[in-house]
Amino acid sequence: MKNTTLLIIFFITSIISKCQALRRPVAASYIASGTYSLNHADVFSFSSNQASLAQLNNAAIGIYGERRFLLGELSIYHFALAVPMNSGNFGMDANYFGFPGYNESKIGFAYARKLGNKADVGVQFNYNGIKPAGYDKASAITFEAGTVLHLSEKLHTGFHVNNPVGGKFGKNHLEKLPSVYTAGFGYDASEKFFFSLEMIKEEDQDVNMNAGLQYKLIPQLLLMTGLSSATSSVSFGIGLYLDNLRIEVAASYHPQLGVSPGLLLLYNFKRKKD
Repeated sequence: MKNTTLLIIFFITSIISKCQALRRPVAASYIASGTYSLNHADVFSFSSNQASLAQLNNAAIGIYGERRFLLGELSIYHFALAVPMNSGNFGMDANYFGFPGYNESKIGFAYARKLGNKADVGVQFNYNGIKPAGYDKASAITFEAGTVLHLSEKLHTGFHVNNPVGGKFGKNHLEKLPSVYTAGFGYDASEKFFFSLEMIKEEDQDVNMNAGLQYKLIPQLLLMTGLSSATSSVSFGIGLYLDNLRIEVAASYHPQLGVSPGLLLLYNFKRKKD
């Protein structure tokens, strides 16, 4: 049974490895699309570009879980925390993918601040781990950094680089983490409607384009959709606001591998009165 599970994982990996890294969420390809927005940025946005962390005015916490292609062995969990300070904003980002037989994990600490009204910058340092069954855990230290430029009140663009020096796992450096370069823009058509487009170039992979739409139908209801060109996957989500809590259900469909459901919980802490 164990060998069968590993064979299934390797088979799925071979299908999607030409498209994107296995550890990235599928059901919420738009999970960080608020990066390029002043109205739709949230605690998950800085996982795509740390500079967006500078736009958060409230402390916030969020958790996202996804069962990739309905397989428990391919589950992904994502945790994010943001704490605004007078000297800049701080964040923590943690990810876990896999099961006891094979898993990957990452924990990162980010810092971002505004440079006037037209630019934000941010940086993050990560501890990455990988643990195959029967082998010792291997680790690697990497960093990422980004900037977001506010061209106008509605139009925003950004650039991001992840692991530019090519971090490697373990003492023997047998497994290498890829370098990833990202550029994107977002358009706040109104406080209710937002559109974003992102181009991602991962080392040794084809360019991937992610597009996302967000529409707040009413103050309590948020509708979202996303498209990833590399996997030809379409994502949908619906979010419900209950005061400071947002509950979001997401799902993505892959033409060959099927459905990936996801659930997101996000809580914004109220600001203290001046």
